[in-house]
Amino acid sequence: MPRIAYFGPSGTFTEMALAKLESSQAFDGPVERIAAPSQGAALDLIRSGDVAAAVVPIESSVEGSISATLDSLAIGPRLQIIAETELEVSFTIVARPGTTLADVRTLAAYPVAAAQVREWVTHTLPNVETYTSASNAAAAEDVAAGRADAAVSTALAGERRGLTALVSGVADHEQAITRFVLVTRPRVAPPATGADRTSIVLELPNEPGSLMRAFAEFATRGIDLTRIESRPTRTGLGTYRFYLDCVGHIDDTAVAEALKALHRTARIRFLGSWPATSATGTPPPSDEQAAEWLTQLRKGVTDL
Repeated sequence: MPRIAYFGPSGTFTEMALAKLESSQAFDGPVERIAAPSQGAALDLIRSGDVAAAVVPIESSVEGSISATLDSLAIGPRLQIIAETELEVSFTIVARPGTTLADVRTLAAYPVAAAQVREWVTHTLPNVETYTSASNAAAAEDVAAGRADAAVSTALAGERRGLTALVSGVADHEQAITRFVLVTRPRVAPPATGADRTSIVLELPNEPGSLMRAFAEFATRGIDLTRIESRPTRTGLGTYRFYLDCVGHIDDTAVAEALKALHRTARIRFLGSWPATSATGTPPPSDEQAAEWLTQLRKGVTDL
């Protein structure tokens, strides 16, 4: 039975994403779920060989990319994304039995969750003091331990810790979605489906035009970039890594050519090509007609 890590503890949305991947038969059979205290810790369990894979959140439709996941993928031995899933996210306010909303003076919340319910908290609990927790499930643990009166958490985490749901379905934005990825050690990418996502990390030379030239490798080949983000390398001011997602697969000729061209002038880390859950752009153009034309030229065919 493969051991699969996830950003825990038990009861987080990430565990729910792992369960969704299990139900979609992303694994050959049952798995052993291993909770990790952070995204980086979950990924390091792969690097150490303690688990076969890990599920971590990577992007929120409300708050954008999950920086802790991006940073952990960019440093250390390379890992590879092989699948993704999405969850609609809303939160449950949980508390110890007997507590009412009027009793709540301290509210535990994971920072990403707190950002997604900020307006609700401002209007419903205007005088509450926020307590930062390590995850959504950890927020429920903090309430159970008496460190906070209530928590922004999940119904599952509350139930597992004997807490009561004060309010369900809390979210400032309807249909808020978080994307989660399944990560393994480097391997052959899943076969192209025609609706794929490819992700890379770029470290560019510090010279005029380097970023523009990198973007041009995609633009001139008709490749649709769906995410462009910079994160500091933490080695000094003004030094950044660039995270790029594009529509397409490493087996698509246009994408492969762009990656080869980037490799000539920049440090590039391939994070993977995998089937996208939601279509987010235009697939790269096919080169079949051009490839056939070149083949005929090489054969000496006339009138082309």
